[in-house]
Amino acid sequence: MSIILGIDPWTTTTWFAIIKNEWNKREILNYWVIETVPKEELGIKLHQISQDLEELLSSYKVDCCAIEKLFFTKNLKTWIDVAHARGIMILAMAKRWIPILEYTPLQVKQWICWNWAATKKQVQNALVFLFKLKEIPKPDDAADAIAIAYIWSLRKIWLSC
Repeated sequence: MSIILGIDPWTTTTWFAIIKNEWNKREILNYWVIETVPKEELGIKLHQISQDLEELLSSYKVDCCAIEKLFFTKNLKTWIDVAHARGIMILAMAKRWIPILEYTPLQVKQWICWNWAATKKQVQNALVFLFKLKEIPKPDDAADAIAIAYIWSLRKIWLSC
């Protein structure tokens, strides 16, 4: 059994999901968001993300982490800010020797729906099926972190990692 942390990183809303992975069974243990004040200084946001992530890691014995890889370039400032936030998250894992894998949004769609052009709604519906949920996790963005964690669980089975 392993506990997998999935992260969909941003600077104002970062989504986290914790799933338990057993050979033929996966269960969502929890998912939530770290929200920061949008107009706050970047350093303050990063400090809050760091503190909240440390608290999360103290509450769960995380065995591995999957994080979304940066895959956009429309707004360079946003891209750089998210890169800083990812750095904080990756450092938190490295300090605990927690292995990290990174996935692009296209890889997430491919692994979850077998279609790199899948819509967000298709990914959400696939997660309802895969986890035998009664409804799509709310808010909708939570599904991204769950999907990222789920991919690691598949990798662990197929590659015996």
